[in-house]
Amino acid sequence: MKTVVRLTASATRALPRSLLLAISIVYAAFGLFGRDPWKNEDAAGFGVMWTMANGGIHDWLLPNLVGKFITESGPAGYWLGALWIRLLEPWIAATDAARISTGILFCLTCALVWHAAYLLGRRPEVQPFKYAFGGEPEPRDYGRTLADGALLILLACFGLAERGHETTPQLAQFMSIALVLYGLVLALDTPLLGSLCWAVGLGLVGLSGNLLLVALLLAGTLSMAAIVREARSVWLLAVGVPLALALSAAWPAVVLNLYPDDASWFLEQWINGSINRFSAPPGHVVIYAFKNLPLFTWPVWPLAAWAWFSWGGLRRRPHIAVPLAVVLPVLIMSVLQSHQTNQLYILLLPPLAVLATFALPTLKRGAINAIDWFAVLCFTILSTFVWLVWLASQTGSPHPLARNLSRLVPGYVPHFDAVSFACAIAVTLFWYGLVHWRVARHPKVLWRSVVLTSAGTTLMWVLLMTLWLPIVNYSRTYRDVALQIAQHLPDDYTCIAPVRLGDAQLASFAYFADMHFSFDGDCDVLLRQDQQDFSDPSPMPSYVWQPVWEGRRAADRDERFRLYVRIDRPKATIQHHPRPAVRQH
Repeated sequence: MKTVVRLTASATRALPRSLLLAISIVYAAFGLFGRDPWKNEDAAGFGVMWTMANGGIHDWLLPNLVGKFITESGPAGYWLGALWIRLLEPWIAATDAARISTGILFCLTCALVWHAAYLLGRRPEVQPFKYAFGGEPEPRDYGRTLADGALLILLACFGLAERGHETTPQLAQFMSIALVLYGLVLALDTPLLGSLCWAVGLGLVGLSGNLLLVALLLAGTLSMAAIVREARSVWLLAVGVPLALALSAAWPAVVLNLYPDDASWFLEQWINGSINRFSAPPGHVVIYAFKNLPLFTWPVWPLAAWAWFSWGGLRRRPHIAVPLAVVLPVLIMSVLQSHQTNQLYILLLPPLAVLATFALPTLKRGAINAIDWFAVLCFTILSTFVWLVWLASQTGSPHPLARNLSRLVPGYVPHFDAVSFACAIAVTLFWYGLVHWRVARHPKVLWRSVVLTSAGTTLMWVLLMTLWLPIVNYSRTYRDVALQIAQHLPDDYTCIAPVRLGDAQLASFAYFADMHFSFDGDCDVLLRQDQQDFSDPSPMPSYVWQPVWEGRRAADRDERFRLYVRIDRPKATIQHHPRPAVRQH
C-alpha cells in the first residue's frame, strides 16, 4: 500500500483547544437569541414547536401548526425545541427557548464530525510516509490535526450560517446524519457499538425526516459495505439494520394505535409527500440546484473533490468510501427535489467536511497560499462593507449606502446597542490579529489553510448578528404586522379563517398576536394574503364580508394582507295585514 502523504511531526501540531472552542461556541451562540422567528422555514418550524409545547400528546405525535397538520417531516425534529419551550417559557421567551435545541444539535454535530475524522485519521492506511530516521507524526497527533481541520471546514461552509441557527427539523436531521457517519466510522474498530450508533442515527433520520432518505442511506451503507472490506460486519446486518427499521417504524405504529383516523391520513400524506417531493425535477429546479448548491457548500465541495482525486489509489478505503456512502444518497435527494429549496443542502455538510479534511495533507503550497489570500481579501472587504452599512444606518453617512438602506427597509428606526457594538469590535480585532499571526509566522501545520476561512465566516456571522441584527430582524419578522391586525380584530370574534396564508405567517400571527385560526371555514373573521389586487370575498346569502384593515410588512412589497369581518344580513321584516272582519248574519 503506497501512501500519498509526506509530513513531518511539526505539521501536525494541535490547534490550541481554546481557539477551536472559541470559534465553535461563538459561531453557534450568535444568532440564536434576541431575535424574532424569521420568514419562512424558521418561523414555521418554531410554530410547530410552540403548538406542541402548549398542546397535548396528540400535538406531540402529529405535528401541526395551530391545528394545521404539517406532514413534510416526522415529529422528532420538533420535540427538543418543544421540550425547552415547556421547561423555560415562564422565564425566557419561547423563541429563545426553542433555539436552545438548535444550539445543542449544532454542537453535537460538531462533536460527531470531529470524532469521525479523528478515528479515520488514526487508521493505518492514511498515515504519512515513514522516514528512515523517524520524524513522521504519530497516528494520534495526525488524527487530531485532521479532526481539527474537519471541524474548521464545517464551520467555514457558507450555507451553514443561517440554516444552522434556525428552528427547523433539518437541524435534527443534520445531527442524525452526523451520527450515521460516526456510527459507520466507529464500526470499523468497534463493530457492535458502531452499529448501534449507526442504527440510532438512521432511526432518527426517519423520525425527523422521511422514509425515502432512510431507504437511500441504507442502500448507500450496504453498497459501501459490499465494496469496502473493512466495513463488513455481521453486527451491522444482525443488529444495526433491524434496530434502524424498528426505530423508524416506532412512531407510525404508536400514532396508528392511539389516533387511527388522524394518523392514517397524516401518514399517507407524509409518505406520498416524500415521494412526490423527490420525483424528476423540472428544468428550473435543476438550474436552481446547480446555481445554489456549489455556493451553499463552499468551500467544502472543492476540498472534498480534491480529496477524492488525490487519494486515487485508496478510494475503496474507509476514509474516502465511508463519507461518500452518506454524501451520495443525500446529494441524490437534494438534486431530485421537485421544487426550489435548499433545505436539504445542510445535510451534505457533515460527511463532506470529513471527506474534505483528507485533502489538507495533499494540498500544494501554492493552493494553500491562494486559499489564505482569498480568505483575507474576501472577508476583510465584506466585513468593511458591513461596518460601513452599520455606520450609514447610525449617522446617515456614507449617503449612498444610507439611501439604499432606507429604500430596502423603509420605516426602519436605527438604535445603538453597546453590547452588540463591543462584540463586533472584539471579533473584528480578533480577525486582524489572526491575519497578522498567519502572515507573520507562516505556520506549516495542516490546518493553516482553513483556519482563516472558518474564522472569516465566523467574523461575518457575528457582525451580521450584532451590527445588522436589528435591520435583518426588522425586514424578516411578522411581529409588527401581526400587532396591526390584532388591533382591528373584534373583541368578541370566534375564529379567523386563513386564506392563502403561509405557515410562517400562521405561526407568527398566532404567537405574536394570539390569533385563533380555524380551518373548517365557519368563522366570523377572514384574513387573507394577496400578491396582487384581488376582489373582495364573495358575499353569502346570509352575510357579507366587510373589509376592516389592509396592510403589509414595511420591508415586503409583494405580500398584502386583508382583514374582513362577517356582517349578518338583516332579515326581511314580514308585514302583517289585518284580516277583514267576518260579517255576522
